[in-house]
Amino acid sequence: MNTNLINIGFGNIISADKIVAIMGPDSAPIKRLVSRARESGTAIDATQGRRTKSVIIMENDRIVLSALLPETIRGRAQGTQTDTQDTETRTDTAGTEDSE
Repeated sequence: MNTNLINIGFGNIISADKIVAIMGPDSAPIKRLVSRARESGTAIDATQGRRTKSVIIMENDRIVLSALLPETIRGRAQGTQTDTQDTETRTDTAGTEDSE
C-alpha cells in the first residue's frame, strides 16, 4: 500500500488520500464546524500555537487545523511543491516575521 503523505506544517503529516476539503478558517460556517469539532474531540490542532490559516476536513470526520495557507497544502497534495522545509514563519534580517 502506497500512502501519499503531505507535510501540513511543523513536521505534521497527514494522508493526502483522506482529504475531503481544504477550507479557509474565516467564514462563519467553518468557524462553527471547528467549534463543534473541538467540543466533540474530533479536531486535531497542528498549528503549533500559530494562527489557523486552513481547516482540512478528513474522510473520517476529523478536522485538522493548519498554520499553512490552503493553497500551500493543495500544492503539496498535488505534488507541485517539492519544498520539504517548514517555511511557515521566517525571520528576515530586520527581525520581523514574514508569514506565508
